[in-house]
Amino acid sequence: MADAVIWTFTASDGYRWHYRHFPPSHKPSVRVVCLHGIQSHGGWYDASCRHLCDAGFDVYFLDRRGSGLNTQARGDAPSFRRLIDDVAEFIQVQRGPGSPPLVVSAISWGGKLAAGLCYRFPGLLDGLAMLTPGFCPRVRPPTAERLAIARASVTAPTKLFPIPLNDLALFTATPRWRQFIADDPLSLHKATARFLLQSLKLDVYLKRAPKRITVPTLLLLAGEDRIIDNAKTRRFVERFAAKRKDVIEYSGAHHTLEFEPDPRQVFDDLTKWVREHVATRSK
Repeated sequence: MADAVIWTFTASDGYRWHYRHFPPSHKPSVRVVCLHGIQSHGGWYDASCRHLCDAGFDVYFLDRRGSGLNTQARGDAPSFRRLIDDVAEFIQVQRGPGSPPLVVSAISWGGKLAAGLCYRFPGLLDGLAMLTPGFCPRVRPPTAERLAIARASVTAPTKLFPIPLNDLALFTATPRWRQFIADDPLSLHKATARFLLQSLKLDVYLKRAPKRITVPTLLLLAGEDRIIDNAKTRRFVERFAAKRKDVIEYSGAHHTLEFEPDPRQVFDDLTKWVREHVATRSK
């Protein structure tokens, strides 16, 4: 199994952020760029990255600026477009003559960035896989806190507010993974008023995105998800212009599919889909 190598990438605005690279032992058939959720980071998803790498894929997991390994401007971002541009700039470096097809695998809140990427940079990807994407959340800050965030976004944009995901049962029912999250020093528990407002602006932006999402799309859902609304998420993805849209829902699973007692079926389904619907397009 490949070990992750940690590198940094400097965005066009000068921000230097970290990513993990899982290089395959042979010439890759596909390049996979992974995006994490609002609270997590690449360190949560080592097992799935290794699985994809062992399948012959060149795997990169990006830590979003202000989260994970990135300590500068913790919990903050200038705008949602800047976050999309971070991913696009990285991908543009990876693409070139003779490069393998590229798929983005996006988890939870990262699914919003991936959809925004397809809208802002059409034609950049060859495939899109989304695991419990955060288009239609069930969990939101209380009304009073939303009002405080709105005020602070004008008067004190870098003021921090709690991310409303402190109940570990929202992520997983597996005790060892709940303990892993509780002990994780890199998890993001607070975000700035500016970031939270930009997340809402991204929601508005994405209302126009489905018509631009034309690449083969895979949607993986957790049957017992308490963070996102599966039915609304399905309806949103059904609006994508992509001719190929596949949906798999795992009965009894919780939001973070990586943290199921045995997530191998999820990994296998993702690997098989990428191989059949992305890798074969280049042949």
